[in-house]
Amino acid sequence: MRRAVVIGAGGQIGRPAVQALARDGWEVTAVSRGGGRDENWPGEVRTRRLDREDDAALGALVGDGCDLVVDLVAYGARHARQLTGLADRIGAAVVVSSVSVYEDGQGRGFDTMGEPDGLPRYPVPIGEHQVTVPPGDTTYSTRKVALERELLSAADRLPTTVLRPGATHGPYSPLPRELYFVKRNVDRRPTRVLAFRGESLFHTSAARNIAELIRLAAARPGSRVLNACDPLPPAVSEIGTAVDAVMGVETETVLLDGPAQASVGSSPWSVELPVVCDMSAAERELGYRPIVSYPESLPQTVEWLTGTLSGQDWREAFPTLARAYPDLFDYAAEDAWFAARPA
Repeated sequence: MRRAVVIGAGGQIGRPAVQALARDGWEVTAVSRGGGRDENWPGEVRTRRLDREDDAALGALVGDGCDLVVDLVAYGARHARQLTGLADRIGAAVVVSSVSVYEDGQGRGFDTMGEPDGLPRYPVPIGEHQVTVPPGDTTYSTRKVALERELLSAADRLPTTVLRPGATHGPYSPLPRELYFVKRNVDRRPTRVLAFRGESLFHTSAARNIAELIRLAAARPGSRVLNACDPLPPAVSEIGTAVDAVMGVETETVLLDGPAQASVGSSPWSVELPVVCDMSAAERELGYRPIVSYPESLPQTVEWLTGTLSGQDWREAFPTLARAYPDLFDYAAEDAWFAARPA
């Protein structure tokens, strides 16, 4: 039987990835810091604890060899060298990167979005051959590029599929953007404000669709880079409407023609120019077909968010999201803005 090791199995992508591989006949060892088990995994899935930084422990886990390593938590050249150092014992790898590696050709990317004239102007859609930021160890994006470069340079020793997801969504996310709408509904906010007329497009990636790509890449080892996104992404206003439908509420939406007014109108998808990825390479090379659409994925996400939020402050429940978007629920600023609007 083919043996797979999934590193980061307890996370948002890891849970459905383990399930997809096991369903496809792989003997899966699910590895995470806590060593826990998802209730949806088949009983034959084995679980192990692992500190991702422990080289010896990773080597011991691979043991005499495995057919596949799926690494969902790798960052930077060092993690890539951990894997390539075991190339003689690993048949192939699938490693998750990010669309944040892309640069627009004029030195602008995700890392420059807050700078003057730093807004990237990407082609629509973005193909995998689009230029990336330089590799480095200073930001999330530069570390992901360093990871990719190191892995791809060892293609003759370790065939690796690099997947680049967009705004990943689904249960167990450390950065659940959907909370922007879910919490407002829970708090009975009757009106919301969206910048850029609610038309922002930031390509979404369902964890279950990424898991499907992992399953397909595992069955067809090779060295390649592929975008890992949903079908055409919904605009932010459409996301809000879809969340409302799941929760059975109606919300008035006020649209701003331009950017957010301080925190008012800002959302985790608020981009002035579209970030949309080309998925034709994954379709062509792996036969990829999304297994879930954005609206179809929402009920499970909303249920998980409301359950996790119950009884605790959102910052405690989702600290990563709170660090990234500290003013996500600045209701006082919103109320003052509404009060100051002309009648």
